[in-house]
Amino acid sequence: MTLTWKLVVDSTNAPALADFWAAALEYEVEDPSALVGQLLAAGHIGEEAVTEHDGRKLFRGYAAIRHPEDPFDPTSGVGQGRRLLFQDVPESKSGKNRLHIDVHAGPGGLEELVARLEGLGATRVSEVDKGPAGHWWLMRDPEGNEFCAA
Repeated sequence: MTLTWKLVVDSTNAPALADFWAAALEYEVEDPSALVGQLLAAGHIGEEAVTEHDGRKLFRGYAAIRHPEDPFDPTSGVGQGRRLLFQDVPESKSGKNRLHIDVHAGPGGLEELVARLEGLGATRVSEVDKGPAGHWWLMRDPEGNEFCAA
């Protein structure tokens, strides 16, 4: 048996959040345009199920990113390895995340990483210095989801 997984993140604007995380993690935004086109042409979905973002047709309310070195299905664009799926939900975020992403810099590169993430739309929340145990920044993505830059 082969185990596969994806991390699903609730959002209010899945394509925009996918763009942020693709840039932050150096992943690729999945492109389901071919599959969406086939399903539209066959009448299996209607235009109300589709949106367009950056010139690509997407399933409304969903966007995903995948690691650029992992395999993917060329028709659906769905990654078959490390991936994140963003799905729009009606409610906004409330409370602290119970699961979060840590983005790691190379040795001595924390400030450069934090500055790059801020340039993409993240915000610093607080700096944590645990001495030999570690030094990192608690940050928020553009929708307020907490993550750590270490």
